Amino acid sequence: MSLNEKINQDLKDSMRSGDKIRLETIRSIRALILEFEKSGSGKELNSEEEIKMLTTAAKKRKESIEQFRNGGRNELAEKEEAELKIIEEYLPKQLSLDEILEEVKKIASDVGAKAKEDFPKLMPAAAKALKGRADGKIVKEIVEKLLSGN
Repeated sequence: MSLNEKINQDLKDSMRSGDKIRLETIRSIRALILEFEKSGSGKELNSEEEIKMLTTAAKKRKESIEQFRNGGRNELAEKEEAELKIIEEYLPKQLSLDEILEEVKKIASDVGAKAKEDFPKLMPAAAKALKGRADGKIVKEIVEKLLSGN
């Protein structure tokens, strides 16, 4: 089942259940899909594009949560957190810190990265391998830590 089909089915289910936050979030994902399809880029919506789209939506929610918390708007931050959880249901399972570290170690040995100077070799390879399965900030922190020898 494609993301589009799953979203349409979940949209119907959330309408029936009356879960307003879920309905609103699924509608926003559906809007992203429609926007992509009508963009005229000639690209087809494949799993890589779906992950990219959902990751961007999740990242926006995380940034909003941080901004609302800093501004003392906890009720808005909680709404964003609920939306984030719903979006994460459509993303591949996120790796734990230990799993990310193991993957980065494997990639480092494959590309021969051992010191800080090797960051430009390791980071793009790690980002590509872990795309959609790990937050880019966390991957960057782990790569830096690994290369600095800590």
